Amino acid sequence: MAKENSQPFEKGEINPYSEFFTGETHLNMLVKKDDVFNSSIGNVTFEKGARTNWHKHSGGQILLVTMGVGRYQERNKEIQELKKGDVVKIPPNVEHWHGAAPNSEFAHISIETNIPNNVTTWLDKVSDNEYK
Repeated sequence: MAKENSQPFEKGEINPYSEFFTGETHLNMLVKKDDVFNSSIGNVTFEKGARTNWHKHSGGQILLVTMGVGRYQERNKEIQELKKGDVVKIPPNVEHWHGAAPNSEFAHISIETNIPNNVTTWLDKVSDNEYK
């Protein structure tokens, strides 16, 4: 497998879900949801300062950090700094966002759990004040 930006997987194409993100992100679907593996796994790469909107997953989500420095926050909690090797387990229906720190690219593997009933609900953008 080709490596870009010191991460184990290719960066992928411009994220087709860009309307739910601030800044530039890329998506490389490693495992698409199917009836055999019953999972969805994607490599998401964030340019400096890029981030998701607030959102939640009805079946939860697991993030495996593979590159750079990132941020993760659950609604009404403190922002957590993420670094390569960190694992974030997000319970079902917890509102959260994640993305790159202001001065670092960032990449993680996103694993949707409890498929086939896991639905992502996209919410409001993360404001600059919330991000900082």
